[in-house]
Amino acid sequence: MTGITITRAGPLATLQDAGRFGMLEHGISASGPMDRGAFVAAGVALESAGSTGIEFSQGLAFEADTALRVGTAGGSFRLAVNGRKRDWLVVLKLKTGDTVEISPGEAGNYGYLRFEREIDVPPVLGSRSTNVTVGLGGHKGRALRAGDRIVFEEEGAAVSAVASPAADGALRVIWGLHADSFGPALRQRFAEASFGISSNLDRMGVRLTDTAGLFREQRRLTLVSDAIAPGDIQILGDGTPIVLMRDHQPTGGYPRIATIVSADLDRFAQMQPGSEVRFRPVTLEHAR
Repeated sequence: MTGITITRAGPLATLQDAGRFGMLEHGISASGPMDRGAFVAAGVALESAGSTGIEFSQGLAFEADTALRVGTAGGSFRLAVNGRKRDWLVVLKLKTGDTVEISPGEAGNYGYLRFEREIDVPPVLGSRSTNVTVGLGGHKGRALRAGDRIVFEEEGAAVSAVASPAADGALRVIWGLHADSFGPALRQRFAEASFGISSNLDRMGVRLTDTAGLFREQRRLTLVSDAIAPGDIQILGDGTPIVLMRDHQPTGGYPRIATIVSADLDRFAQMQPGSEVRFRPVTLEHAR
């Protein structure tokens, strides 16, 4: 069997495909890539690719035991093959024994590798995506580690391109299910304020730094838990805003003031700690 051997993996290196949809009613979020556009772009670079790839943060290294074509995308990472520097966002044509080293670069949190062959892991509930929070799917239900061997099977299929998101500017949001709980004046301040991306982030959610203290005096609300969607901006009991991401919990009891539209969620996922983010409310029709 042909494959690659992982020699170094950051804490958020996982196998992902498009996602595990239609399972939220059973308490299982869709997972899938944090930056869906970049995941697709890595496959498009190859023209045909397996449905499953590797998502990584803070770098990855591996050795190929077969000739292999690999598409790269997402963020801005430093890449070397056999110790020689290569540009990022390229198609790698590896030979048996080649070593690949990827390290964090100047921008972005998540990078992607797609392969010309399918990764040989069994689908779980219709998807090969990893949800490390509950130990589901992917490679043994966990993040990749040094020593793991990824084996390939049949040839991949053609991959269609997707539209690129806007490169800058405020992130567009629609008002959330509980927006009326915050009052018109506070919602207006929310739409005018800047927030910071904290270092407390993972595939489940990203905590924001509320430097203006918008929600510091917000009364705590007791709500009946209801379904969560990726991009929901939830205000915790201590006033901390948190944006829920691909491995979000299925339900939540904290109020959600707004939801980042799906067209801008990829860009948000790639914003590094310390970045400043602003939100611009739009209509549901605009979001669609």
